[in-house]
Amino acid sequence: MQLKQLLKKFTPKFLLDFYHWLWAFAGAVVFGFPSQKLTVIGVTGTSGKSTTVDFITRILEEAENKVVSNSSIRFKVGQKEWRNELKMGMPGRFFMQQLLRQGVNAGCNYAVLEVTSEGIKQSRHQFINFDTAVFTNLSPEHIESHGGFENYRNEKLKLFRATKNTHIINADDENAKYFLEVPAKKIITFGLEKGNVNLGNTAFHLNMLGDFNRYNALAAAAASMSYDVSTEVCKRALEKATGIPGRMEVIAKEPLVVVDYAHTPVQLESAYKSLAGRPLVCVLGSCGGGRDKWKRPVLGKIASQYCKEIIITDEDPYDEDPKQILSEIKSGISNSQFPMSNFYEILDRREAVKKALELAKSGDAVIITGKGSESLMCLSGGRKILWDDRQIAKEELKNKP
Repeated sequence: MQLKQLLKKFTPKFLLDFYHWLWAFAGAVVFGFPSQKLTVIGVTGTSGKSTTVDFITRILEEAENKVVSNSSIRFKVGQKEWRNELKMGMPGRFFMQQLLRQGVNAGCNYAVLEVTSEGIKQSRHQFINFDTAVFTNLSPEHIESHGGFENYRNEKLKLFRATKNTHIINADDENAKYFLEVPAKKIITFGLEKGNVNLGNTAFHLNMLGDFNRYNALAAAAASMSYDVSTEVCKRALEKATGIPGRMEVIAKEPLVVVDYAHTPVQLESAYKSLAGRPLVCVLGSCGGGRDKWKRPVLGKIASQYCKEIIITDEDPYDEDPKQILSEIKSGISNSQFPMSNFYEILDRREAVKKALELAKSGDAVIITGKGSESLMCLSGGRKILWDDRQIAKEELKNKP
């Protein structure tokens, strides 16, 4: 066990909480409390945070605003943007405050921030003056880290309790009631048919795969319209969006090859459903490091329900035994009615992608999930190697006979 993990294990919770709070305060002091000079929108939930951040940013920019933003995909300050290679949707306290200061210095008037449960747990949201909080949806994730789903949900709720002005809430999500109970000056709901903002009164056409992206677009429209951005501007910005890196990103059209970040059961099922009508060949893994082990057989079971061919492989094993991770995914497949002659266990992720492309026939879809646009793979002993599912898929397509 690493020294950092030992310290966390044996340090009382109140001391850890104070430590995180103190660093958040120090970061704000060092960079001059920059969020006080910005209108800050925070986006939280299990799925869709990065895409919703991207959509809100696009809409606000279409309305001639200057925006600073962060997500698990990229950072943006006005016209300058760079890839997020930190493997954290919401980086550390000093980083966040520095990013906001860069936004202020660049003349930005809005900040759109991805806010994660781990970030909230470690007070990374403290001393950021949130004006609006957006709730996308909620499903089990980071359960072992938070000690249960209720604790996970409560971390998300902390953002809403800290945001007094405007709350944007997905009315179609079964957890909406908890977020609706938190008081705010203005509460706006969205949904496909119900809610203040819905497809009936905010019609638009998205040039992106996935029904779930309609929810992300509605969340973005609701947040933007709360600042008097017109429906026409929202529609124009959303219809210009042709894709988000690593989010149902189309790599090839025949056979269809798609790379997606889906790494929870709900996300995986949504990704597979969005490709309904095509026989699916999937490349599937699950993150190591002791994270959410419960979901591994569930992911396998979902794959067995939607896919005709399944290849399981490495994702980010960290210090866990990669073979054990795959064994746990496999248990969810072997316990189903899936024909195991169509199942492949290939540790080398490149070889797994290659195999999927070899198996795919005309009219099929190959879907590679788990890493999306991430640029690194995390191995044992803290080692990291350069990795990009999208680039690997393109290279293997070129080499395909």
